[in-house]
Amino acid sequence: VQLQASGGGSVQAGESLRLSCAASGRSFSGYNIGWFRQAPGSNREFVAAIRWSFGTTYYVDSVKGRFTISKDNAENTVYLRMNTLKSEDTAVYYCAAGRQILSAIRDDYMYNYWGHGTQVTVSS
Repeated sequence: VQLQASGGGSVQAGESLRLSCAASGRSFSGYNIGWFRQAPGSNREFVAAIRWSFGTTYYVDSVKGRFTISKDNAENTVYLRMNTLKSEDTAVYYCAAGRQILSAIRDDYMYNYWGHGTQVTVSS
């Protein structure tokens, strides 16, 4: 599976962005798709994930109520809608795909495929 992440940019605090993660090579069917982010000097952090076959979603507490992960079956694409962005959301965002068990859905090392990152910069 090859992943292509896009949609990053520079915005003001309170604004929104939508990130996309498109798959090529095969369908997302059976995969967990996760979004992670890494700020300068910090470890990579789980942000959100969706189980493609079930549509169930998972979030880190800091983004609950602001971010929404969703999927488009026809486009074989996962989206991360980010509303009410804050300066602390500034990071490089990565999408990843894996077939791990549910209890490991937040663990980056359990994902097998990664896209290139897309930069999100939020100015206050």
